[in-house]
Amino acid sequence: MPPDAERTAVPGIDTDRAASLTAAATAGPPGAAAAADRRWWVLGVVGLAQLMVVLDATIVNIALPSAQHDLGFSNADRQWVVTAYSLAFGSLLLLGGRLSDLFGQRRMLIIGLTGFAAASALGGAATGFDMLVIGRAIQGAFGALLAPAALSTLAVTFSDPAERGKAFGVYGAIAGAGGAVGLLLGGVLTEYLSWRWCLYVNVVLALVAVTGAVRLLANQPRDTRVHLDPAGTVLVVAGLVGVVYGLSEAETKGWGAPATIALLAAGVVLLAAFVLVERRVPHPLLPLRIVLDRFRGGSYLAIGLSAIGLFGSSCSSPTTCS
Repeated sequence: MPPDAERTAVPGIDTDRAASLTAAATAGPPGAAAAADRRWWVLGVVGLAQLMVVLDATIVNIALPSAQHDLGFSNADRQWVVTAYSLAFGSLLLLGGRLSDLFGQRRMLIIGLTGFAAASALGGAATGFDMLVIGRAIQGAFGALLAPAALSTLAVTFSDPAERGKAFGVYGAIAGAGGAVGLLLGGVLTEYLSWRWCLYVNVVLALVAVTGAVRLLANQPRDTRVHLDPAGTVLVVAGLVGVVYGLSEAETKGWGAPATIALLAAGVVLLAAFVLVERRVPHPLLPLRIVLDRFRGGSYLAIGLSAIGLFGSSCSSPTTCS
């Protein structure tokens, strides 16, 4: 027997058997490949959830003229179909992230998807302007639960740095392209079906995403180390509502209108109070060290500026800007 064979042979086991054992050992533990495949399927679910959130920031804009014609609301009211969504989404986003930490990503992801689909069905079946705006506001509220749960699910699922980089690259591509997809898809659905399908499409997407989340994601126990911040929550929600509402009033009544000035001033004061509260409470809703870190703060600023440019370039008229 050659010297190399002597070193690799296992007493009592033939050479072929030894080779098969070596191959099994180097292939990793049983189920490793299946676990890797499962992670990428989870990415598909998270990507679909994120697509729903981003899609609805633009898809309804294209449907607004048709919806206005069917439901008979004014040009001044038309902006509220867009503003109701962004107002609820933006003001509740921080609270949604804390609830995801408190009750688990899987639970909040499923709740967010289900509520978003139900709100979309309500808006799509609207028989009047008020029903449509309520549906859009509920969409935004559940979107605020859905978005942080999707992002944290991605962070927990992909622990390997190389895989995490790829996963977040895919997630970022979906988030970046979602606005453009919404404009194109909104045009197609409005042209060939009805403006209502710009909302009904979320029901189809949510059905697929919920099925995947139920099958792929494991339950997480409640984290007893996480606590709510009632004072911070009230201040940041009220402050963001004031700012967003004030900006919407500026569009219709002008920047010098008393209502615009009062809303913007109140929003700024409430947000300043929020910062002061966050410096003192034991469990802040937004730890200030996160935004004061130059790398994170710089990235948040870059994302904000790119979003402003993206949605500003997609505005076809002042009443359809989001």
